[in-house]
Amino acid sequence: MHNLMEHIRGGISRSIEQAIRTLVIAGELPGDVVGVLSDAPAPLEVPKDPKHGEFASPIAMAIAKRAGKPPREVASFIVRELMASGERTYVEAAEIAGPGFINFRLSRQWVSDSVALILSGGAKYGHCDFGRGERVMVEFVSANPVGPLNVVNARAAAVGDTLVRLLKAAGYDAASEFYVNDAGRQVEMLAESVYARYMELIGREYPFPEDGYRGEYVRDIAAVATEDPGIAARLLTMNADEARGFFREYALRHILDWQKRSLAQYEVHFDRWFSERELRATGAVEMMISEMEEAGHTYREEGALWFRSSEFGDDKDRVLVKSDGLYTYVAPDLAYHKDKLSRGFAKLIDILGPDHHGYEGRMQAGLKSFGYPDGTLEVLLLQLVTLMREGQPVKMSKRAGEFITMDDLLDEVPKDAARYFFIMRNTSSHLDFDLDLARAQSMDNPVWYIQYAHARCCSIFRQAEAAGISGGAWAQADLTLLAEPGELDLVRKMAAFPDEVLSAAIERAPSRIAKYGLDVASVFHSFYNECRVISDDTALTVARLALVDAAKTVIANALNIMGIAAPERM
Repeated sequence: MHNLMEHIRGGISRSIEQAIRTLVIAGELPGDVVGVLSDAPAPLEVPKDPKHGEFASPIAMAIAKRAGKPPREVASFIVRELMASGERTYVEAAEIAGPGFINFRLSRQWVSDSVALILSGGAKYGHCDFGRGERVMVEFVSANPVGPLNVVNARAAAVGDTLVRLLKAAGYDAASEFYVNDAGRQVEMLAESVYARYMELIGREYPFPEDGYRGEYVRDIAAVATEDPGIAARLLTMNADEARGFFREYALRHILDWQKRSLAQYEVHFDRWFSERELRATGAVEMMISEMEEAGHTYREEGALWFRSSEFGDDKDRVLVKSDGLYTYVAPDLAYHKDKLSRGFAKLIDILGPDHHGYEGRMQAGLKSFGYPDGTLEVLLLQLVTLMREGQPVKMSKRAGEFITMDDLLDEVPKDAARYFFIMRNTSSHLDFDLDLARAQSMDNPVWYIQYAHARCCSIFRQAEAAGISGGAWAQADLTLLAEPGELDLVRKMAAFPDEVLSAAIERAPSRIAKYGLDVASVFHSFYNECRVISDDTALTVARLALVDAAKTVIANALNIMGIAAPERM
């Protein structure tokens, strides 16, 4: 059992349903109230105030009208039957509250079993097999290989990597991929720009392209080439076209290596870097277009080949091949998505920047035309990032052709803080990134606050060892001794972790784990301040050490899903 709370929830829900059916048979409730239960299980909610118990059900209010009785009277019937014959393993009491809610308080057995489940689960606690057997491809970052990664790329990397970790924790067979757009005019312009800077550095005249890349990094790449005498010798044997071809490969290699180093520093690693140029070389784009033509999904107009995408849900038709014979980006991108699915992935998730509105409709239309079902592709659009320093926006451009890079950010902000700040807001929300707060080593910094909770757990264990309490002493702890409000609040929050992981995976919402990590750290710090862990009461000390060990496990697991370190000392 990976999720005790879900097990208890299901047991209570079934007991409520059985109680209502028993009351109907006894003639205390009319038969038509059973119809309320036909569509869904008896509803259970988690009260906002823990004083109201662990669960609450509005079922009495839902069936009161059919029963022809006041909700509180209906609730009293249900509570009486529950206490007489319902599942009582974990339920200590059922109480009527407000207009007719039934509040459930759980027994100390629930506390004991929850902590034991966390300790036995270890690094896998919170994981489940919900997505078992379903292969999911998450494509993210996929920055053009014509320059360094920027701040929006950094957000995409944090969100994408965390989402992959979430999906794996929920049992999915998830993989990550970076699509390298290494074909097309932008790459040719990069080659032209580097070649022009190279010629300039060796004292030769060569016009810099009007739309060229003017960043200092272009000059840096060219400067490295001037230091290699072998390159100079090779270029002597080449004409201008051959030289540009050489610099295309040379610049691409340098920039891709740079992007990979930046991502490695961020602890983001891809299962595959997929080249658009290699895709084109296989003939996949031509074969896809032929397939669409044969199916009657295309037409020609003014020399261009159009895809009838409006017939498959897009807002208008799209050009696949322009009148000059060149592909629009739609053609190779569709071929790429088709290739992903041909590799056995059942679900595709693309994480894209804010300039990709409308992209999903085009890709969805293409996949529908190939016979793939609705929902095969999901697109998450990330909104823009504003860096803030001393409460003021930071200019993202440093000078002509230059911008703040991911490397610049990581030079100023620790990797763990950067990852947390980028995922702490919903992907559809604009993000104000507070550089001062991200650098702060204080309880005001949310990631520092969470990490400090983990380090505090480790410190408690060192204190226990110094007091002569061995690491395995709490294996036989009497966990029913955990009854203080701070202890129960911590158990409740930790028991919710499996639900949070699954919900975050299903909703594609890494921000849920960021919030959960902050919440569980807050509850732990409150427990620490309210309850002395190591005391003269040996039995209680051992029970609380078991609780601290469970908290350490949950906090570490949440941090791991976010790709953030769980330090033992701070």
